[in-house]
Amino acid sequence: MNGPEDCTDGVCVTCSDQALPMNVVRLLEGELAIVDAGGVLEEVSVALVDPAVGDTVLVHAREAIAVIAHGSARGKDDDERA
Repeated sequence: MNGPEDCTDGVCVTCSDQALPMNVVRLLEGELAIVDAGGVLEEVSVALVDPAVGDTVLVHAREAIAVIAHGSARGKDDDERA
């Protein structure tokens, strides 16, 4: 998935025009994260939120818009950050 050309009929393929909960698997540099989208790993922006590995974020159009649950990794060293 590379951008708007992947979206058909005005519907976002990533999230079907709905924000979906996804678990943060790994934090990357540049305000990005790898999230588990139902068994598929996706890269999303976390510029609007401050998640930790293990948190559940609400994602819309590849942008995390809220942290909705804190995971067990919160408060540990940031060893998962690339």
